[in-house]
Amino acid sequence: MSPRKQHLLSRHRRHKRLFLLCGASFLVATAVFVAWWLAVLLLLCGWVAHEAWFADHLFYSPRADYQYRFPDGTAQQTVSLDEGRVTLTAPLASGDTLFLELRLISSWLGRWIDPHVLIGGDRQDFERGVRGRRFLNLSGQEAALAAGELRVRGCHCRLSANATLYVLRNPDYAEKRMMIVAPHADDAELAAFGLYRRAASVAIVTLTLGETEAGSYRRLGLDAAAAARLKGRLRTWDSLAVPLWGGVPQSRCVQLGYHCMQLSAMLADPGSPFPSRESGDADVREARRHNPLSLPADADGLPCGGNLVADLAALLDHFRPQVVVTPHPQLDPHVDHVAATRALELAMQQSAWQPEVALLYANHLHDNDRWPMGPAGNGTALPPALTALPADGLWSPLLSSAAQLDKAMALAMQHDLQGGLRCKLRLRRQIQRALAGRSWPATGDNEFFRKSVRRHEVFWVRRLHG
Repeated sequence: MSPRKQHLLSRHRRHKRLFLLCGASFLVATAVFVAWWLAVLLLLCGWVAHEAWFADHLFYSPRADYQYRFPDGTAQQTVSLDEGRVTLTAPLASGDTLFLELRLISSWLGRWIDPHVLIGGDRQDFERGVRGRRFLNLSGQEAALAAGELRVRGCHCRLSANATLYVLRNPDYAEKRMMIVAPHADDAELAAFGLYRRAASVAIVTLTLGETEAGSYRRLGLDAAAAARLKGRLRTWDSLAVPLWGGVPQSRCVQLGYHCMQLSAMLADPGSPFPSRESGDADVREARRHNPLSLPADADGLPCGGNLVADLAALLDHFRPQVVVTPHPQLDPHVDHVAATRALELAMQQSAWQPEVALLYANHLHDNDRWPMGPAGNGTALPPALTALPADGLWSPLLSSAAQLDKAMALAMQHDLQGGLRCKLRLRRQIQRALAGRSWPATGDNEFFRKSVRRHEVFWVRRLHG
């Protein structure tokens, strides 16, 4: 977890403890001076309200404006929203990725039920109580928009009468040689399954075993170290086998076998080995038995930053990708994700081969654990960015219904995304379903089945060379 994310969580927990202290004092006073049964009733009502409306990790005000800058050359035009229809003031610019900047204002009901915007046959959700600048994803709606037939309607929110349309033009990166950097098994599927299932030439490189947080495997009678080793073996298998569901053979998948939550320390001290925190293992070669090629770290098996960077440089030279797909270093706060992209940058300095473009993805956010918000199968609006990001391009390819189902099944094969919910989370979902109108897909209980199986995948496009 990044320092910024840790700070936000700490502040959230501090405020929560203060609120609980005040609430407990009020309940004690109620029990002593009014009636004990009223205190119990208020406690129950307060808990239900918390689970329904206040359990989200939203670390910013929903009244804050999103801050996005678009690169030079982005087509930009003013549009109006007249009686639920998007009206262009000039012919639609040519492009494949469209975002509509507008102001959303929550209604009173939108403080309790997620406000959302209906866009043709799509739906995009936003924060309860929203009152600020947001960016709708109109990619795939070009024909209706150009014909003046695209209808938008706010539910539990009002839309500003005027808006700004940004149109970005990209080649189809699926037609280029591509290498996906996945810090953990399942990151490639979460971010880019729809992309890689139709790619002409793709390699998937997974950096870590994914052996941490293996407590559930101890029910098999294993100690902590053995449970971590078993989980690492299973997720290693996932990283090599699941991509075949998307048409990527094992010969195009590489597992490097480094250890979770150690990548940043490895890069900070590249000459020192960093064994697994949970299993104690300090040799990466066991996880590499099925790799299709030899790599520099195969010589000594040391889990050190120098080996990680050398491995990635060798993979760049071998696969010669025109496009690399890697976590967004400013948006995605997971410490392994930040380190993965940093390691790739260092590897490009060593490699004789230089990719042209980086497609950046965010499987986690600093500020909002629910993004993309709303039910599965809908569109993906831009995530919160409360400080301006680099002015990268954007590319948002569409996933058909069949591709979304295949993506959901690819996630269902991942061991880390299997298993049922804890009783508390299951009860929370039932309360939110009844009181806040939320829904979850039947494909899996893990939150990523809702967040990642969408009609859009979103990538930030950063030019590297050429």
